Amino acid sequence: MIDWILLGISVPVIIWGYLWRRRLTLKSLTGVPLDKGAGRDKGERQEPRAGQDSGEPPDKGDPQRTIPSARLEKKAKRLKLVATMITVIGIYILLTRLINIVFGPGEHHLEFSLWPERVEVLGFSLSITIIYTWTAMVLLIAAALALRFTVVRRFEALPRGAQNVIETAVEMVGKYTNAQAHGTGEFLCSYILTVGALMLMSAFLELFRLRPPTADITMTFALAFMTFIFINVYGVKKKGALGRIKSLASPTPVVFVFRVISEIAIPVSMACRLFGNMLGGMIVIDLLYMALGSGAVGIPSVAGLYFNVFHPMMQTFIFITLTLTFINEAIE
Repeated sequence: MIDWILLGISVPVIIWGYLWRRRLTLKSLTGVPLDKGAGRDKGERQEPRAGQDSGEPPDKGDPQRTIPSARLEKKAKRLKLVATMITVIGIYILLTRLINIVFGPGEHHLEFSLWPERVEVLGFSLSITIIYTWTAMVLLIAAALALRFTVVRRFEALPRGAQNVIETAVEMVGKYTNAQAHGTGEFLCSYILTVGALMLMSAFLELFRLRPPTADITMTFALAFMTFIFINVYGVKKKGALGRIKSLASPTPVVFVFRVISEIAIPVSMACRLFGNMLGGMIVIDLLYMALGSGAVGIPSVAGLYFNVFHPMMQTFIFITLTLTFINEAIE
């Protein structure tokens, strides 16, 4: 019963908000004052000011006229905003009540598992993290092949269009890699670009209500373990095996054990940090759906712009920056 009552209320609210905003828009276009006492009444003619003929246009530089006009303009904008909000609220109530009437209230339960589900594929028990990671890899490979045969083959000396976007992105990643880890070469730049693309594609899957691979501790530990390998590979390449060991005993051999422990803790801390942040974003979206129930129209999508777009981009940037920072410390 309450749904039908709210549905009946939402319709006049939408109409009232729309007509009110339309009236304010027409008034702002025709220049009619918003306040009846602020300008002229319907049957009253405003007398010209002293020293000004009736046919003379008003002085635009007169502060007595510009200040009230600016105030009325600000008031009109505020009223338009209020009318728009009333219309949007009415539309939101209308849509949510229609969904509730047509499909029923439904039951929403928050189910959370630290470990992802497993499915049977050709007799093998695979984690959904592996399947979603393969999906992200296939999408990235397909996009790379499409660019290779449509854009790259038509590269010109003067970049433009898609070529300009690709070259700008690669150049930015290359400059950032060289700035954070000096003298590491182009290979590390390629690895950083690949890891960033994989992490962003994994977050893209969450837009389809799928658990992102980066919300699995095994996936984040694999990425962090690759960082640990690159730290030591570049450290040995730069200083040699003996020099790398000596650097861990600097400035005194007393700190050698603590430095070794801190090096081992790097992949653990990076994996847990990335896992916690990505899993937290996924849980927040699930909580919104559970709390709003049938009213989850539009609001989770707006929140998803942060938790599924901006938040993964920020986490990807932090993970890449930490990787380059630790590699730079190893080769210094």
